[in-house]
Parts: sequence; structure tokens; C-alpha cells
Amino acid sequence: MNVNQSAPPVPPFGQPQPVYPGYHQSSYGGQPGSTAPATPYAAYNGPLPGYQQPPPPGVSRAPSSSGAPPGSIAQAPCGQGAYGQFGQGDVQNGPSSTVQMQRLPGSQPFASAPLAPVVSQPTVSYGSPPTSSQVTAQLAGMQISGPVAPVPPPSGLGYGPPTSLASASGSFPSSGLYGSYAQPQGLSGAQPPQRSAPPQASSFTPPASGVPRMPSMTGPPLPGQGFGGPPVSQPNHVSSPPPQALHPGPQLSGLPGPPPPMHSSQPPGYQLQQNGSFGPARGPQPNYGSPYQAAPPFGSQPGPLQPLPPKRLDPDAIPSPQLNELPPQQKTRHRIDPDAIPSPIQVIEDDRNNRGSEPFVTGVRGQVPPLVTTNFLVKDQGNASPRYIRCTSYNIPCTSDMAKQAQVPLAAVIKPLARLPPEEALPYVVDHGESGPLRCNRCKAYMCPFMQFIEGGRRFQCCFCSCINDVPPQYFQHLDHTGKRVDAYDRPELSLGSYEFLATVDYCKNNKFPSPPAFIFMIDVSYNAIRSGLVRLLCEELKSLLDFLPREGGAEESAIRVGFVTYNKVLHFYNLKSSLAQPQMMVVSDVADMFVPLLDGFLVNVSESRAVITSLLDQIPEMFADTRETETVFAPVIQAGMEALKAAECAGKLFLFHTSLPIAEAPGKLKNRDDRKLINTDKEKTLFQPQTGAYQSLAKDCVAQGCCVDLFLFPNQYVDVATLSVVPQLTGGSVYKYTCFQVENDQERFLSDLRRDVQKVVGFDAVMRVRTSTGIRAIDFFGAFYMSNTTDVELAGLDGDKTVTVEFKHDDRLSEESGALLQCALLYTSCAGQRRLRIHNLALNCCTQLADLYRNCETDTLINYMAKFAYRGVLNSPVKSVRDTLITQCAQILACYRKNCASPSSAGQLILPECMKLLPVYLNCVLKSDVLQPGAEVTTDDRAYVRQLVTSMDVAETNVFFYPRLLPLTKSPIESTTEPPAVRASEERLSNGDVYLLENGLSLFLWVGASVQQGVVQSLFNVSSFSQIPSGLSILPVLDNPLSKKVRGLIDSLRAQRSRYMKLIVVKQEDKLEILFKHFLVEDKSLNGGASYVDFLCHMHKEIRQLLS
Repeated sequence: MNVNQSAPPVPPFGQPQPVYPGYHQSSYGGQPGSTAPATPYAAYNGPLPGYQQPPPPGVSRAPSSSGAPPGSIAQAPCGQGAYGQFGQGDVQNGPSSTVQMQRLPGSQPFASAPLAPVVSQPTVSYGSPPTSSQVTAQLAGMQISGPVAPVPPPSGLGYGPPTSLASASGSFPSSGLYGSYAQPQGLSGAQPPQRSAPPQASSFTPPASGVPRMPSMTGPPLPGQGFGGPPVSQPNHVSSPPPQALHPGPQLSGLPGPPPPMHSSQPPGYQLQQNGSFGPARGPQPNYGSPYQAAPPFGSQPGPLQPLPPKRLDPDAIPSPQLNELPPQQKTRHRIDPDAIPSPIQVIEDDRNNRGSEPFVTGVRGQVPPLVTTNFLVKDQGNASPRYIRCTSYNIPCTSDMAKQAQVPLAAVIKPLARLPPEEALPYVVDHGESGPLRCNRCKAYMCPFMQFIEGGRRFQCCFCSCINDVPPQYFQHLDHTGKRVDAYDRPELSLGSYEFLATVDYCKNNKFPSPPAFIFMIDVSYNAIRSGLVRLLCEELKSLLDFLPREGGAEESAIRVGFVTYNKVLHFYNLKSSLAQPQMMVVSDVADMFVPLLDGFLVNVSESRAVITSLLDQIPEMFADTRETETVFAPVIQAGMEALKAAECAGKLFLFHTSLPIAEAPGKLKNRDDRKLINTDKEKTLFQPQTGAYQSLAKDCVAQGCCVDLFLFPNQYVDVATLSVVPQLTGGSVYKYTCFQVENDQERFLSDLRRDVQKVVGFDAVMRVRTSTGIRAIDFFGAFYMSNTTDVELAGLDGDKTVTVEFKHDDRLSEESGALLQCALLYTSCAGQRRLRIHNLALNCCTQLADLYRNCETDTLINYMAKFAYRGVLNSPVKSVRDTLITQCAQILACYRKNCASPSSAGQLILPECMKLLPVYLNCVLKSDVLQPGAEVTTDDRAYVRQLVTSMDVAETNVFFYPRLLPLTKSPIESTTEPPAVRASEERLSNGDVYLLENGLSLFLWVGASVQQGVVQSLFNVSSFSQIPSGLSILPVLDNPLSKKVRGLIDSLRAQRSRYMKLIVVKQEDKLEILFKHFLVEDKSLNGGASYVDFLCHMHKEIRQLLS
């Protein structure tokens, strides 16, 4: 079906429908719902137009020389903590190539087995399969004598060649080229052993004539003896076999038809190399010319065979420091070429090129969406947009045995109120009047596009439990010749993946419609808060911010009422009745038995009481200006806010601004229990657990009342974030932390976070349930919420940044034919006090072949789930065992693929599924994170803060948080308006003549190389030389020149993409702050013992080989 063909006779949603006056198109969150484009919708399982484009040629990357290992976070100056703000991030999986690898010296911690070739099997190809220039080099010291043993021919698996990286001991030049995957070339005749032999399954293009050929070597090189071939520092050399040895086999780029069947014929186990770690590597099979077929691209129609696109070079080509620039001790460190292992940057770039230009149409079941790092538009045609739901796999095993064998977690990351880009329509609101939404009588699932109407439309069969239900007379409609209702395209619930129903009074507490919610601002006025200038700053900001409370649809003003409390050891309530000339203060000093001293006049309408509120905000800083009270309470403050909402019979949100550990005598009193000696012991888990159970029971009461808590912390020392964040965590709230808050340094960040937090659309008093079709069920949930039973996720508040991650398990066999269905239903109160149901539906494929599972996984979502699983694990298990569990699971996933799906090859090769080739690098980033492997200067509070932040992050946020983006600023032309292409997060990629911007969704670093041009320094910092740039600068001067405008514009656009304001820190090369910056160069070894990417890949390879043997 052509997306641009003319519309069918039925009116599209965007137009008013005279026939159904009952359903109006209001919108969510205050923006008018944009009318949907008048595009016809394909049948649910109908074909989807193929979007295939050969990617443009890029630039090649020079092999880089490795620099010194980076450090972990140094103690930043106060106010520049490592954890500033988190946000949505970008990075994911897709085709990248592979080339040769070199072995590590035995002294490396992880490198006890040599890493032989990494082979990434293209089980999946996005768009047309990319070309791959791949080289397998044979082990240097292994050809002791005689020719190499031949490899048996691969066992007829039909997906595509592996990407292979050779294992070697010594330094090979990397090809540095990433081309596209195709079938292998046949080799004619037996060949003498060579330094670089073609892998048995990769397409290979010989280099231009004139490249020196590798001499074959017999035995290991002597100390100091180099290998033949081009020098290491020479960019883009491909070491290759003699060109005449290759026959160009037929090259296919996307076969028509379904993916070829998987054969189970596999060799009886893999032959280990002779000495268990690196025996003679087997060479290619002579006279083997049958090609592998390339995997058909997702969601695309079979198209004609296309020639392979030209070989593409690496887009993040950035000259690494040349050998002669490096200090002597670094020259010898060049082992495995980093360019030869899968690159996150390349994968992201390929996905953007292949999938960024066409809309993602959700009409086809089980399509894997573009990566979170790709900008794409979504057209809802029956399945929920990936902005609402992303899955770890879109093709799930039919049986639990198969799922256990693969060990791939089956999980969905659900973001029910996700914000959409302006070009996409908000979910339609459907009003069924008094009868309410139509549901299945047995399982209570809501009407959706997958329900099957029968008996001429008089009954429908539930797609979740197969129960047959009567259609109410007012909902009846005739069926067309295909069995579909004739009004299917007029009704959002029959044709869209996401929509909303107006809820009837039966869906409300106590069978009565809710009142509009309220916001209560609770301000710490102890000595620390007054002295830092926080109270004055906050009161000034609130005067104007109260005009921007969230509002519904076209409402002129917000329906939300506001109240104010100040506190230290006692609480002060304020009567703000509009009839008063001045606010009245009431003090409650009995904090052990908290009550609200006034009802009338505490929660007021902003416009009615404007003068009294302004007067109060002017008076608060003056009233407490001379305070000497340093002690604070905490639990009674939340208790008071909840009691006030209870008395007003409404839901709402508390905004708490708090500075210190609550040590005053009161319920919830805490003591300082920070103890670094517990790190790496069995008692380390106590640092993440709350000190007292009082906060859990308080949170439970808050959830029952629909009272959500957002906590803004301004600590100068330990405040026990693990305990203070319990209530925000269990009520669906947020925690913001500004260590050593100083107005001049942190004002912009705090005010930006506060504005966004107050203005964002929130659903109050919410309950979410995830239903599944027979065969799987939801068994585990991760996120910021409370659960009183095993099925209902209760959220006092839920905003557009929060996700709930759900894990599924089999409880029966699934069928390939019917697939598996998920329905997420969220019942909530809108900002205007309207009770609504938001529904998201998603259909997944089911498979009986493991290869189909591995072909449809999404690594970014997998990492999101694994990080949350691990971060919850540290509450109950020693951190070391949590780390070991992650490594074991990852090894099992990859070993199962190797054993069951990959073509036979030497045990010395590391073979990775195409979809998961970034799993090792991303998993290593999770293992090295501060929660699981803290550096000496990471505080206990920082770890607890990050732990609870990650728990409700979406996939884009965890992606950039664990693998930060590193952008070179002076490489691209100044007039270019697009974001500069990122480079890999490693010190080897930094050139000391350049300036780089690094972001992880929470912090921004501007790294300035020591030999950067004087003109660049002048343009950015308005000083004449590198030495004059102030260290730790957090704001760039506003200068009227193209470079300054470009860099400041880029910083603004990065901040706009994230849910929290990222504070900028300028870091000069060789400066003391550089150690903080290097902590985020995650491909390098970290100071706190985290492995480099290369070392971890070697370790994973060893683990996989142990499992296979």
C-alpha cells in the first residue's frame, strides 16, 4: 500500500464526523490536538512499503593510538558534582563492521583468553543490508608448521555472513572500513597460510594495487620484531590476501520473500584450539563458493535485487594522535585495534541513514522500530508508537524452554504519557457516554484493533482471553466483506494503537468525580537554606512561575490550586484567602502528631489570591533572614502536605525544597550512617536501603491519597538520599540534587529544572495494568511506583518522563500464527480533574527458531532492562554478585546464539548477533557505572541518587547515560547547522588541537585541547591564549562570532532534548578537572578498576568459550 495514495471513502480521524457526535477530539496536556493527516491506514497485518536506501558514503577513520587510561570522577569543586542532571539520551544498535583484532598481553586483568575474531552475524538488517569489508587474520604465532586446517562449510543457515575479527598476537593495521554485509566470496584452490586470510563468510574488497602484501610468518615474532605490512599509524590500510584468490560471488541485497528457514544441522560441538586458548586457527575452506543470503530488511516489501552500495567508510573519522605525538610509554600499548571492534557510533550513524528518512508505520506486527538515537516520525496504524512502548525483542519464543535456553529477557519499557513531537497527533479522546468504554466481560481488556467481530458484528471475540462477548446495541455496526467493521477507520479504538477513553463515575474513587488537583510548595527555611540564597531565589521565581501551572485543552487558566508551607524544626502554614489584606501564618510545633491547622484559605486559586501570594513570597526571605535554626524535620512535612490534600478531597503534588539530614526529634528522624568501609563488603547493600521503615508506610498513605512528592535537595554533606528518596520513588515523583548549591553557579540549572517540573503535564491518582494474550503474563515491574498487589501499578503521579518497565514470562505455549499481544491501560486524573483511561496496544511476533528471536532484539531496551534489574539487585545482594549475574547472563545470551544460530567456525572467533553486537560495550558501561563500581570520590548519596534516577529512565536516557556522546566542535564547517557527527567515547579519539562537547543527559563537559588554535580560544572564551581560559568555567561568554553562536546553539539544543538541565563544565587538557571528564570516556579503562571495552570483549569471549566447552 502506498502511504501517499488517495484517502478511502471513510473520513479520516482528523475531520469532524457527523455520524458519531459522541466522540470529540480534545487533547492531552493543553495543546489542541492536531488533526491527523488524511492518510489511509493499512490493514493490521498488511504489507508496509519498503524503505530502503543505500547509505551515503562516509569518511574513513584512521587507526588510533591508545592514550593513557582515563580516570574515574575526581572530586569536583563543590557544585560540580559528577551527577548533575539526567535526561533522555541517544544511542543504539545496527550494522557496524568488524575487522581485525589483536591479542592483549597476559597482564591485562580481563584478558586471560585471547580475543579471536569478533564476528557479528547480520541476523538483522535495517533497510538494505550494509556492505562489510571484513578481514580475518590468522593467529600470528600459531602456524607452527604446515598449512592451516580447512574449515567445514557453514551449515546452510540463511541469514547472512558473520562479521569477523581476527585474533592475533601483535599489531595489525586495521582496515578502519565499515562496509556492508553480503555473502562470502568463494575461494579457489588451497592457499598458503597468510597473515590475513579472508573469513569464511564475509564479503571482501581487495585494496588498490600498491598495498604491500603481508609476508607469511612461521612462528611468533621475536621481541621487537614488527609484522610485515603497513605501519600502524598509516590510516585506512586494509591488509588483504592476494586479489586473485577471490571470486566475486553473486551479491544480494535484501532477498524477496520470508527469511530462509533455519536448519538445525550443526557440527557436534566446536573444536577448541589445541592448547585451549589459541591453537591453530582454521582457515577458509577452499573451493567453497555458495553464497549466504542476506537477511530481508524489516517492514519492507520484497524489492528487486539491488547492487550493493559503495563501500562506506567510517563517519566518525577523526585523526587520532599519531604515534610520533605520543609519549614513549604509550607507543607500545597498541594491541587490538579499537577500530576493529563494533562501534556504537557507526551503528547509530547507519540506522540514521537507513531509517531516519521515512516514517515508521506501525501497521505491521512485530516490526523493530528505528533506534532511539534516530529522528523519525511515527504513523499509528494499530500498534502503539515506540515512543510509548519499546520491547527487548519483537519476536518472542513460542515456548518457555526456548526462552530459558536463549536467556534474553522478555521485557517492555512503557512510557504511558510520553511527550510527542509537534508533528505527531496526541491520542484521540473517545467518549462513549454513560455506558463507558467497551470491555471484555472475562479479562476486562479494553476494545482495541485486534478484537475480532463475528456473527455479522453482533458479537466480538476477545483477542486476549478468547471470550465471546455481545456487542451493545448502541455500538453495533455491520461488517464488510473482510469481516471488518465498516466504521473501523472512524473509531480510534478500532484502528489506532494508542487512544484515550473518558472514564465514567464507576472509575472514580468513592464513585464520585475528582476535584482538580493541588500543588503545595514546602520550603526549608533553616540556616543553610537562608544563607545559600536559596529561599530568596525560590520565592522570586515562584511569583512568575505560578502563571504557568499546567492547564487542560484551551483553558484560559489552570484549575490547579496552590498552598505554601515553610519549615525547620516546626511547620508554618499560611492562610492566603483572597479577602485577606496580608497572609496569616499558623505554626504547628507538635511534629509528632501532625495536623493541618486550617482548611479554608490554605489551598487557593492563583488568580483570585494573587496579591496575598505575592505579599507572602516577598515576606518569607525577610521573616527568616536572621534564623539560627540548623535542624530540620522531614517526614512530618510530607505528612502535613498529604493531610492537607486529604482534607481538601483532592489529589496533588508536594514540591519539597530541603537542605540537610533531618536530625531534629520527630518521626522519620535520621542519623548519619555514611560508611565507606562497607564498600565491597556484604553489608554494602545497607547503604542503598532506607534507614527506617517509617518512610515506606508514609509513602503508602500518600499513594492512597494521590499525593505525589517531588524532592529538590541542596545538600552540603551527607543527607541519606537512599532514605529521603523513598517517598518520591514510591509516589511516582522525582528527585533533583544540587550538591553545595551556590546561587551564582547553580541558579540557572535549578530554576530550569523547577520551571519544567512545575509546568509538565502530570496524571494524578493513577493505576496502570498490563494485560497480555494467553501464553505470557507480566511477572515483574521496575520504576517509580507502589504495588499493593501483583497486577496493579499504583502511581500517585505520573509525568511524561517516567517509564514503567515490565518483564514477561511464559505460562503456556504461544503460536506463531496469532503472535502475542500487550495492552497497557492507565487510569488517571488529568490536570483539569477529568478521569481518563489511556490505552496502548502492541502486537508481537512469536517464533520457533532462535535465529528469529536474535534477529528482532533491541539492544538499547535490553540494556535499559538489565541496568534496572541490576540497580534493584544491589538492595538485596552484594554488588559483586550483581555484576557477576549480569556478565553470566550476557555470556549465556551470546553463547546460545553462537551454538544454535551462527555458522560453524573456529572456537577462537567471537561471533555476535548483528542486533546485539553492541551488547558487550554497553553492558561494560553499566558494570563500570558508579552504582556498581564506585570510584574513591563518588559519595554514597551520589550512588543512591543515580540508582533511583535510572529506575524510571526511558531507553533514550539510559542509552546516553551509559554511553555518553562525544562531539568534536571544530571539525565540521562553521556554517553547518546540523549536529557534528559523534566520535567514540575514548581518550584515543581526542586530538589536542580540538574542542569537544561531551553529554550524558545529566552533565555537559567542554574539553579544550592544549594546542587548540588561538583563534578558536578567542572566539569561544574571549581570551587570547589557552592558559588564560578559567578552569571550571560553567557559562560560555556570549560573543558575536559564528563559532561562539554555533557552540552555544548546540549546547541549547542538547539541553532541550533532555528532561533535566545539563550544567556545563569547561575542562582544559591536563587540568585537575580532566579526571572528572575522563570518567565518561567509557571505552577506556577506568581508575576505579573498570575494564576497557577491548579487555571486556576478551573477557566475554572467554566466558562464552567456557560455556560452549
